Amino acid sequence: MSDFLYIYRMTPAAEKPSPEVMQQRMQKWMKWMNSLGQHVKERGHPLEAPGKVVRGAQKTVTDGPFAETKDVVGGFSLIEAKDLAEAAELSKGCPILEGGGSVEVRAIMHMNV
Repeated sequence: MSDFLYIYRMTPAAEKPSPEVMQQRMQKWMKWMNSLGQHVKERGHPLEAPGKVVRGAQKTVTDGPFAETKDVVGGFSLIEAKDLAEAAELSKGCPILEGGGSVEVRAIMHMNV
């Protein structure tokens, strides 16, 4: 078994959903997470929208995500699967896909240092 990171990406919403809609969405997320069972190593956390980007040898700090960005990283989870194909298949149940979002599936490279 290997570790994989799910990176949840979405397009910023034009308007804020009602508390009822937010609760329905959260229930879908919890149902999906629970369906993953022992594959889930860390449920992860949602991320706040504003952030900073530190770039280059001069360590320039800018605001991010940027206005021209079409999607933002909304959160992450750590899962365990036999391979990348299984990890991608497991991600297909993610509720973010219903709203046009995406799940980036990345293998975690373990280094012995």
